[in-house]
Amino acid sequence: MFSYLRERFASHLRERSRRRARLVSKDGRCNIEFGNVEQSRFVFLIDIWTTILDLRWRYKMTIFISAFLGSWFLFGLLWYVVAYIHKDLPEFNPSINHTPCVENINGLTSAFLFSLETQVTIGYGFRCVTEQCATAIFLLIFQSILGVIINSFMCGAILAKISRSKNRAKTITFSKNAVISKRGGKLCLLIRVANLRKSLLIGSHIYGKLLKTTITPEGETIILDQVNIEFVVDAGNENLFFISPLTIYHIIDKNSPFFHMAAETLLQQDFELVVFLDGTVEATSATCQVRTSYIPEEVLWGYRFAPIVSKTKEGKYRVDFQNFSKTVAVETPHCAFCLYNEKEAKAKEKKGYDNPGFVLSEVNETSDTKM
Repeated sequence: MFSYLRERFASHLRERSRRRARLVSKDGRCNIEFGNVEQSRFVFLIDIWTTILDLRWRYKMTIFISAFLGSWFLFGLLWYVVAYIHKDLPEFNPSINHTPCVENINGLTSAFLFSLETQVTIGYGFRCVTEQCATAIFLLIFQSILGVIINSFMCGAILAKISRSKNRAKTITFSKNAVISKRGGKLCLLIRVANLRKSLLIGSHIYGKLLKTTITPEGETIILDQVNIEFVVDAGNENLFFISPLTIYHIIDKNSPFFHMAAETLLQQDFELVVFLDGTVEATSATCQVRTSYIPEEVLWGYRFAPIVSKTKEGKYRVDFQNFSKTVAVETPHCAFCLYNEKEAKAKEKKGYDNPGFVLSEVNETSDTKM
């Protein structure tokens, strides 16, 4: 009992360490951290638009609210200063014939309200600028222009955040596991991908990267070395007609990094297969990339995906997503090398081969019959 629990605990720790080592999560997020960056953090302010778009919603809304409240309060102070310098405030006891720069500014609160009304163009008509002060007219023009810039930038950033193709990528889903089985007489690695919306991804292209640690002949250790993995469907890997779930596959041939792997040694491998799907969103014409990853525990050897598309009596095609990630065990060679050796052996059986040690000797027949 104790040995069983110890084995389970060790297996849990190995699985946990693998999860920590995953570069790309199942939902496409990259698990990477930058350290000791020599450039200053202020370089991100140079590309302030991208910085704002990449922020989380809670930080974006904080900046949004702070920008408006801060500008209203700042210009409220400036309007208060103008009224104070021109002695329009009640504590200066202005005369009856005194014409203020701004009507009905009696303190900091009323100055703040006038700043808000000016910037958002509410225009209640109770407080207004007079022609008495050129400073007030200039401040009014400056606040109106700056208010339009703030409104355009912040509202545009929120609209761009909502309409980013990153949100469209969440409606593209990959199967939980990848499978390895025979397809068309060849050993293949198969993955299923589906579009949850009826709108298409135009010009879709799918490909993969195998990430692993390699050691060069010079002795250099390369972490996250990338190897290209070509995925295809029956019609190719470009311009996919992505209206229904597709099963993409990678042929495990002699040029494939999976060629020297076997069913018994698959879990002992240390790799991560990252799959990418690029396309253009039909509704917005924005480019979109979806990605996911598979580690050795998520690659099932000797399985295939269950059928998912059927035809109803009404003539419609029905997609049953309950079977989207469901797999079925099938007979599969335990390695690609064995499959190709088996094919070569069968091909040789159909052919004849000369035996170089065989010598044909002619025998002269003589008749011993005497007449």
